Amino acid sequence: MRRTLLSMAVFLMLLICSNAQERPARRPGRVIPEGVRAVRDVEYVSGGGRSQSLDLYLPEKSGQKMPLIIWIHGGAWKAGDKANCQALPLVEKGYAVASLNYRLSQQAIFPAQIEDCKAAIRWLRAHAEDYNLDAGRFGVWGSSAGGHLVALLGTSGDVKELEGKLGNAEMSSKVQAVCDWFGPTDLTQMEAHALTPGKPFNHDSPDSPESKLIGGAVQENRDKALAASPLTYVTPDDPPFLIMHGDKDPLVPYHQSEIFETALKKAGVEAVLHTIEGAGHGFGGPEIMMMVQKFFDRHLKCLDSK
Repeated sequence: MRRTLLSMAVFLMLLICSNAQERPARRPGRVIPEGVRAVRDVEYVSGGGRSQSLDLYLPEKSGQKMPLIIWIHGGAWKAGDKANCQALPLVEKGYAVASLNYRLSQQAIFPAQIEDCKAAIRWLRAHAEDYNLDAGRFGVWGSSAGGHLVALLGTSGDVKELEGKLGNAEMSSKVQAVCDWFGPTDLTQMEAHALTPGKPFNHDSPDSPESKLIGGAVQENRDKALAASPLTYVTPDDPPFLIMHGDKDPLVPYHQSEIFETALKKAGVEAVLHTIEGAGHGFGGPEIMMMVQKFFDRHLKCLDSK
């Protein structure tokens, strides 16, 4: 009898431990400032789960409709999470902030990622009244793979082929300002202009993040690679851009931002490339954050940037 009870106790302990290991760990997020209300894990696609959900950060007290900054995370299109929202401090500067998840490349290949981002923007416009948002003043900001997606949102606002069919089709997915931090802009030129070609990986190889995104080696699928490139869709009606890039970036060549700025300016689009001298794949600091805020203030609040 004792042996049976002991066996059952051991079995229950193992079952509890097993379930604990299977339960997904809570993802660490940024500390929410005082006076900010968080609305988490809102599905912008019905039944989409965490992969197609967003978090909203809103001032607890706000009398006027607010411009919205939408943060899109990086992670080589195969990692990352909305919990790490670098735009969160802007809530204290008079903005609402949304942070998106999107399907990663191991879940679905391109154009799933941009279709998700566009669906999220349409959902936010459809629910602008619910959260006191100004649907005519949406800005986007992202880094690395997120920089690629915000750049693509900026240049493909008029491209029906990338809209997808994930709901709120009556709403626009256009944005009014874009802050692109070191995002790829032409996938076909990544390896040719890499700081150290072939290292830390060959961008053209079948197992590179870019190849995984489009479902095949970049140079063997150039049509797909170009279809996924923000540079392809530049037109004169694109919104203003602030592009920021470190000139020692070993992952996304600085050249990607150079050619993007040139194409935008040639089309007559307001675009500024701010070079972070000596910076690699990532940067920060009060001066840079202030530059981002002033950019959004100028284009979403119509404030003087001086």
